[in-house]
Amino acid sequence: MDIQAEKLKLIHWLTDVTEPAIIKRFIALKNDQAVDWWDQISEEEREEIKEGIAEADRGEVLSHNEVMSKYDKWRSK
Repeated sequence: MDIQAEKLKLIHWLTDVTEPAIIKRFIALKNDQAVDWWDQISEEEREEIKEGIAEADRGEVLSHNEVMSKYDKWRSK
């Protein structure tokens, strides 16, 4: 896919759009992309994520099979 060509097609299409609801959806999409999810979570959540990364860096992780085995009793059969 030639991304530049696709963007030009979108620009051309957008110039012909007359429905305000479509324009509003594009504006909302643009605004959503401007917000970094990291800034939207609490400080507690950030700290927990940082701790999880630190644990992984120290090798304190479980394999997928170990986790599935540990929580197997709650899996639907």
